[in-house]
Amino acid sequence: GHAVAKILLGEVNPSGKLSVTWPVKLDDTPAYVNYPGSRTVRYGEGIFVGYRYYDFKDVQPLFPFGHGLSYTQFDYGELDAPTRAKAGEAVEVSLAVTNAGSRSGQETIQLYVSDKQSSLVRPPKELKGFTKVSLAPGETKKVSFALDRRAFAFFDPVEGDWIVEPGEFEIHAASSSQDIRQTATIVLEK
Repeated sequence: GHAVAKILLGEVNPSGKLSVTWPVKLDDTPAYVNYPGSRTVRYGEGIFVGYRYYDFKDVQPLFPFGHGLSYTQFDYGELDAPTRAKAGEAVEVSLAVTNAGSRSGQETIQLYVSDKQSSLVRPPKELKGFTKVSLAPGETKKVSFALDRRAFAFFDPVEGDWIVEPGEFEIHAASSSQDIRQTATIVLEK
């Protein structure tokens, strides 16, 4: 009770983020088509669970994955990423995050990757990293992410292996799955 009172009175700045997507209505959920089912459960969503389903079906959730409230605001600087890289090699990306408000706070920066030309159906974007920073009012910190081979890969059931296809990818820095703040484009070459 004391912790909730401190947040409501503004003595403490909340900094949690949702670990799930909250739908507007039950039939907006990925499992709705297969619910209630029978004695046998069918997981028909495949890879389109959580925020991936809402993006793929273009369904607006009540609260998206990663949503959170704060008594301050955070500005995201430009995403620094290479424009080209060799397919299968690690890629380093970074950006500056600034507390633009008058209160100390914490922000969780989420990094998503979008494959623009996949030979298999993929979600519009996939979470590939996140980090949390604590910032005083006016403070700026640089955050970095290392995107390894798997960050750009998909599992090919025919090959029975993870595949990285050359092509164009977008990297998104976001405050939630629906709140994209910065985007950079990278081309993976053979």
